Parts: sequence; structure tokens; C-alpha cells
Amino acid sequence: MTDYRLEKLAADTIRVLSAEAVQKAKSGHPGMPMGCADYGFMLWYKYMKHNPKNPQWLARDRFVLSAGHGSMLLYSLLHMFEYGLSMDELKSFRQWDSKTPGHPEFKHTAGVEVTTGPLGSGFASGVGMAMAAKNFAARTGLDKTELMNHKIYILCSDGCMMEGTTHETAPLAGHLRLDNIIAFYDDNSITIEGATSLAFSENVSMRYEAYGWRVIQLKNANDLEQVDKALAEAQKSDGRPTLIVGKTTIGFGSPGKAGKHSCHGEPLGDDEVAAVKVKLGFEKNPPFTIPQEVKDCLAKRCRELASEAAKWDREFQSYLEKNQESAKMVSSLLHKPLPENLLEELIKAAPVDKPVATRVSGGTVLNRAADLIPALMGGAADLTPSTKTNIKNTTSFTATDRSGRNFHFGVRELGMAMLSNGMALYGTCIPYSATFFVFSDYMKPAIRLASIQGLHEVYVFTHDSFYVGEDGPTHEPIEQTAMLRTIPGMTVIRPAEANETAHAWYAALKSKGPVALLLTRQDLDPIPPELTKKIDVSKGAYVLSEDAGYEMIIMATGSEVNLALKSADMLRKEGRKVRVVSMPCLEYFQAQDKSYRDSVLPPSCRRRVTIEAGTTFGWRTYAGDEGLCIGLDHFGASAPFKVLADKFGFTPEKVVEKIKSHF
Repeated sequence: MTDYRLEKLAADTIRVLSAEAVQKAKSGHPGMPMGCADYGFMLWYKYMKHNPKNPQWLARDRFVLSAGHGSMLLYSLLHMFEYGLSMDELKSFRQWDSKTPGHPEFKHTAGVEVTTGPLGSGFASGVGMAMAAKNFAARTGLDKTELMNHKIYILCSDGCMMEGTTHETAPLAGHLRLDNIIAFYDDNSITIEGATSLAFSENVSMRYEAYGWRVIQLKNANDLEQVDKALAEAQKSDGRPTLIVGKTTIGFGSPGKAGKHSCHGEPLGDDEVAAVKVKLGFEKNPPFTIPQEVKDCLAKRCRELASEAAKWDREFQSYLEKNQESAKMVSSLLHKPLPENLLEELIKAAPVDKPVATRVSGGTVLNRAADLIPALMGGAADLTPSTKTNIKNTTSFTATDRSGRNFHFGVRELGMAMLSNGMALYGTCIPYSATFFVFSDYMKPAIRLASIQGLHEVYVFTHDSFYVGEDGPTHEPIEQTAMLRTIPGMTVIRPAEANETAHAWYAALKSKGPVALLLTRQDLDPIPPELTKKIDVSKGAYVLSEDAGYEMIIMATGSEVNLALKSADMLRKEGRKVRVVSMPCLEYFQAQDKSYRDSVLPPSCRRRVTIEAGTTFGWRTYAGDEGLCIGLDHFGASAPFKVLADKFGFTPEKVVEKIKSHF
């Protein structure tokens, strides 16, 4: 019979460290780390492939703490397994400038794979990682070796199981038979308000079996022998993703609060922390102490992990040397190089011989980009025929074909965006996701997380205004553009026609963070050839057309650039002198120096007009107090789009009428 004495001592160390750190911070969640310490330690110690000397080691298993409030579990593990997270950082839990923020943050703390906190988001992104892992292995030929058989381990809570994003992504994981996922459900039956029975009585095991998952029952996840057996069983794939349903006691080890909701989201209290240490045999240890026996054991294990990683590195290098084509693909997917002539190639691909919708020109440009950039892949929320985001020279990613670059997310917008985050986090692709723009509302939490993490991914949002027409107000975005623009780190590009769409895709592919492309349903006239040399999406705004001695500036985005040019022509026929400015990206424009911004919008010209088929919120910044903001500060309506354009005042005649009336 195995003696788990040392493993228990290590797990209890996690419990004490977690209780002490939360108590010192006077805020946090001690219950989950204490309840999951046995599982967390056994996983990291015996089963997880990782390399503390190189947290970004390619072959590592990913550990996703979807229950991000239990961050002290992860921080304790990172410290104990020598990831460079010092004891002083544990003592600084939740404090300014520490490496131990309240919820784990990607890029901030070595060993943290994903920013988590919003419950369920980590689970969903973990599924995206699993998809990207399968795709990378298949496209590089590594799936025919044992080199890329790593796993995505996800630790999730009751809250994760309640949140909708897990309901969207778990069925897809089962459908795609992602057997590289092993999720642990911390089934402690406690939430902040009390017992989960207040609002939650479903059979999670049966639900996941219906989703196509293998479910392993772990009756007591605070028993190390049972944990060990469950993890050993989970390693043997049966072709399905695995969910370990582990019954834990929240706050395990706390004499007065174990099993109670009072230990979920608040410190135990000084007296109770002292009682925990007595119960676990740590009463003689000063605060934040790791027993020497545990230190010695983990130091040895870390050396073993480094040795195992070094052996893998040698085998991987040998494989690359013997398989040059695979090596080229590995390099393309890991480093994602862009051709030097990419912009030129995308411009050549843009259809400019006739009026076309930017969703159509966007699809053409996307396909040319995909030909040139193997790392580009993605799909839509069951809307590819409408968003035009199918890559033609490839197959679909399925349970039987892992090499496809077209992903079918189903009618799951939030899930799609969370999955895309996971794909970007995995590090071997530039993912894009597509849907009608109005449904970006469903995706907002994931877009926000992409921005927080600085993930390079592209959102293709089509049907970008009331010009959707007959589908009516539920499908006509009004406030969504402003919503996206308020997200720090987000870039929003609304191109005017096919040429600008090519420039927009180029900018999106060069970006280091998330980019949204807002594209039209309706056809748009191409910018006249004599003006195309002026296009500069990278500056965010540029002068497209102007008269010497202009007295007025009309600025517009997207489809309204066509409208601005036609309105300017009408004004010119009446003797007015006008400058027309295309403003495809306000974020890029704001990033320019003041001299450039003033050259486009001189402060001396106070007669300014903004036109955008959406809310006027935010446009006063550019119009000024004396200017005119033309937009839609009400919801749309159901009618043919040309009727709506007339009724809402988006015809050249009505724009000119508004300008004359205002000035």
C-alpha cells in the first residue's frame, strides 16, 4: 500500500500557505485552495508534464485554473515547484505591484497560462487550447509521434458549471472528441450565498455524459489515494474528453469553517488560521514556512522534470532535422511570420472593379491572407455563408480531421470567443471568429479578456449597421461600435470599401492585440483610383478628398465614407469647399502625435461633421462643440435598407440638408 505521508504534508502546506496569505491580505478565497490542495498537488507532482526552468516549454501540459478565485492554490504550487515566485510574493498576495494578484493574470506571473476570474471563462479557453493543440500536432505531423501528446488540465468550480460559457463549449469538446482535456470539477456544493442547492440541483455527471464526455467519479477528493487512482485512470484515453467529478470539502483542514460558505470568499480569521495549523501539525512553524522535507522532495522532482524536458527537447530537435517540411510548418505556426509584401498582395486581391460589400471583399482578402499565413485560422458562429469567412483551400477541423483550418463553432457566440482566446493562448495560430456585429454583445466578456491579455486575434463582425434592413432592430447594431471602442487595448477598424478592407486586414494581422473588423452587408462603391494612393488605415484617419481653402470637414467611417463623398460633391456644386476625412480606426488616430492629428483635423476649422451609422456617443470629441454629429441615437426598424437610409437621414440630400440647417 502506497504511503502518502509526504504528499499529504505537501498538500497541507498548500492549505496553510493559502490560509495565511488570505489572512495577511485581509481578503481572498481560502476555501477552494484548501479543498483542492490534494488534487492540485498530486497533479503537479506526479502526473503533469511541466518544466519550471522553462514555463513556456512547448510540450508542457497546460494547467487552467478556471476557478480563478482560488488563486492561492496556483501561487502556492508555482512557489513550491520553483517557478521563481518568491515567498515574499506570497506574502504580498493581492497587494500593489505583486506577482500574486487576486486572480491569475497571463503574462504577469510565470506559469499562469490564462487570465481567469470570470467563472467558466478558463474552462472555455481551455477547450480552445485543446483544439489548437490537436490542430498543431496534425498539421506538423507530430500527431504521428509521441512528442505532442500533452494534455489540458482544467480545474473548475460549481460556479463554472453554472455559467453559460461552459454549457456552450463543453458540448463542442465532446462533439470534437477532444481527449486531450482532463477537467476536474471541484464539487464542494458551496457558493458565496450558501449551499449550491439554493439555485443548482442538476446532475452534472449526467449532463457531461450527454455531451459526450467520459466522467470519472471521485467520491472523496480529499483522500490522496483516491485522487491518485482517479488521475491514473484519466490518463488512459477512451477517445473522449474527461471530467473528474471530485467531491471536496471547502476549507478542508479548518476545524471551525470547513464545509461552510463563510470560508469561500473571506479570510478565516486569525484564531481559525491558528486552529488550522494546530489541526494540520504546523503550529510550531512560523507563518509562511515550508517544511524542509517538502522542499527537498520538490527540489528533487523539479530536477527530474527538467531532465525529462531536456530529453524531449533532444528528441524534438532530432525529429525536426529529419522532417524538414514539418520543421517549416512548426516554425510558421510558432512564429507566425508575415510576408514582406503582404499589404501589396492583399490590395491586389481586393475586388475593386465594382461595388461590393466589405464582408465580400473581406472574405476575398481573408483567403489571400490565409494562403500566405499558415497560422491564420478560424470560423463563425454558424454564419460562414453570411460572414464570408470560410478558407477555401483547406478542410474543416473535425473529430476525424484535425488539420482543417475552418472551425465550426455552432450557434455559440460567447463560447466561440472564449475558444478563440484559448487558441490564441496556445500560441500556434492567429485565430479569427465571425458573426453578425449585433451579436458582439454575446461576446463582450471574452473580448474584454482578450484585451486584458493582449491576445492577437481578429473578430470579423459583418452586417455592421441598420443597413441590415428587413431583419429589424434586434439585428441592427447601434451602440456596439461605441461599446467596443471603450475597451482598453481593443482596436476597432471600420473600412470604407474594398481597398480599405485590404489595409484593415493587413493592420489586423500586424497587430499585437485583438482587432475587430466591422464589415457591411450592403455594396459600397470603391474609392476612385485617383484617391486610393491616399489610403492609410495605419494612421487611423487621413484626408481622402479636399478643396483648396476648405471651410468644412466631413469625417466618416465605413459605409458612410461613400455617403460623405457624395454629400461633399453636392455641397461643392453649390460653391462650398469641403475636406473629406476617412476615419477607419479611432484608436490608431488617437495614437498619432498631435501634429498629425491637427494636420487632418485643424483646430482652426470649427465647421465639422461626423457621419456614422450608429450612436453619436463619443463623436463630439471630433466634431467639437460647434460641430454636427450625424448618427442614430435610437434603435433601427424593419424595412428595406434603402427605405431606412431615407427615413433615418442617411442619403446625400438629407445629409446636406442637415449640414445647411446646422451651420
